[in-house]
Amino acid sequence: MSVFPNVQFLLSAAQPAHFPPDHGAEVAFAGRSNAGKSSAINTLLQRNGLARVSKTPGRTRLLNFFSVGEQKRIVDLPGYGYAAAPEEERRTWAPLINALRERQSLRGLVLIVDARRGLGREDHALIEWARAGGRDLPVHVLLSKADKLNRSESTRALREANAQLSGIATAQLFSSLDKTGAAEAQRVLLAFLKGIKNPGDLVEITGAD
Repeated sequence: MSVFPNVQFLLSAAQPAHFPPDHGAEVAFAGRSNAGKSSAINTLLQRNGLARVSKTPGRTRLLNFFSVGEQKRIVDLPGYGYAAAPEEERRTWAPLINALRERQSLRGLVLIVDARRGLGREDHALIEWARAGGRDLPVHVLLSKADKLNRSESTRALREANAQLSGIATAQLFSSLDKTGAAEAQRVLLAFLKGIKNPGDLVEITGAD
């Protein structure tokens, strides 16, 4: 049985006026271009091709909203760290995501980081974004592409991430290819959608509805 049985694309927003009504709960997904964000979304929602996967970085250029249950949504943010998009277009991204942070329905951020690269300056900037403006949104980091690492490398990557994130975010190993950490990540997503800031408080997966 799917954890998210009712999933559908809602809309793409190029400006705050295009956002859906600010009701219910939503979780933002962000990450560097080519970190595996689209693959992570597809894996967690158990849908092939829901979020577009591409070998070309920078394909997500709008804020894409998906319904995952009654008044529950995820928001796919543009990938950062890639300059292929026109400068004029990239300038619109900051005010767009800052407007997103002001939404009362935004309950958390899932940040996708390539486990082989570790947390970078722009990843830390996104974490600060989630904590700024008086929101202090919970952040969970998926160390993606963990299947590319051996056991000792995985252990080191997780240890280093936890050391950097201590007290400000949680982290886990994740792979869309072999589904490492998929169930754990689903529990975190459900917790955020239910307004639970500490994912450990959600004892079992009960579904999005």
